[in-house]
Amino acid sequence: MRIRRLLELRARVTFAALLSSLLFLAVSPAAAHEVLPAIADMERRGDRLDFSVEAPLEGYVAGIDLGAVADTNEAPEADTYDALRALGAAEMEARFRAFWPEMAERIEIRVDGTRIAPVLDAVEVPAPGDVTLPRPATLRFHAVLPEGAETVQVGWDAGFGTLVLRQQGVEKPYDGYLEAGALSDPIRLSGGDQASAWQSFVAYIPVGFDHILPKGLDHILFVLGLFFLAAKLRPLLWQVSAFTLAHTVTLALAALGYVSVPAAIVEPLIAASIAFVALENIFFPRLGLWRPLIVFGFGLLHGLGFASVLGEFGLPEGSFVPALIGFNIGVELGQLTVIAIAFIVVGLAWKRDWYRQVVAVPASAAIALIGAYWVVERTML
Repeated sequence: MRIRRLLELRARVTFAALLSSLLFLAVSPAAAHEVLPAIADMERRGDRLDFSVEAPLEGYVAGIDLGAVADTNEAPEADTYDALRALGAAEMEARFRAFWPEMAERIEIRVDGTRIAPVLDAVEVPAPGDVTLPRPATLRFHAVLPEGAETVQVGWDAGFGTLVLRQQGVEKPYDGYLEAGALSDPIRLSGGDQASAWQSFVAYIPVGFDHILPKGLDHILFVLGLFFLAAKLRPLLWQVSAFTLAHTVTLALAALGYVSVPAAIVEPLIAASIAFVALENIFFPRLGLWRPLIVFGFGLLHGLGFASVLGEFGLPEGSFVPALIGFNIGVELGQLTVIAIAFIVVGLAWKRDWYRQVVAVPASAAIALIGAYWVVERTML
């Protein structure tokens, strides 16, 4: 009896800490300042190599370590970022031009092994809109190529975050996803460095995983909602299987261009799906025949959410299918990791008669609260 009470007390303390973390997240904007990869198109024109980079410039100017955070709200410079985000286009352009010499020193362009300094050509900043969302701008610069140049390597400081580098104007172009601080392999300026199907497959697995852990908080909470329905493995597997099948279908259709739904519609519906599943855990604790169907329907929505990530930087044309499969496998590995962590935290309490009251119901209530808050935030705030 004493051991049972100690286990119950331990579960209550552990879960109180977990619920406090979830409730804190409930009052934080979800993905409003998510750090996304910068997209750089690179093309040779005569004796120069031109770059066009699409990214929110405020993070660079604010000095945020974009390679270390998943959301700018997590950075100590978050207030500076928000203030820059509200600036007019001309003022923000001026702020960035003043910052450019520092940024140029942290951009690595090596032609045949020799570092070439980038030269700023233009900065295009849109007018401020919804200040809770990133403001993608276009940065254009070039590097002068020496006579007889054959290869180039590109990268930048880890503080600037992930870089998607796409070669243009050649056959079989290079298309790479460079983690923060990484330097590309030598790229032939004449083309021919397109990744193989296997290379694309392997490269996009961590991209999918990263979208779940650490960046996919809404998807994490949905998976946790599935986890807390019942203290048995079978209902969990039924739900996860339905969810996986559904989001795989819409992810593929959206990535192929057959389905396109605006994020303004998808994101509130994803938040609503989180709240619905969590509330169902509280009021309908058993796995009914309708539950996998409901989860399948919500999985279709989440697939559109995953597709929006791929839409930010695209998939390599020559290895579209392998990259898509790799991304999806990464997503699945992320989801399984979330389930594994949840089981490590509370799985030993599954067979306890107090599990539902102490763990499942409070957790589901917290998840429902967050989902409901996000519905309001994404539609009205």
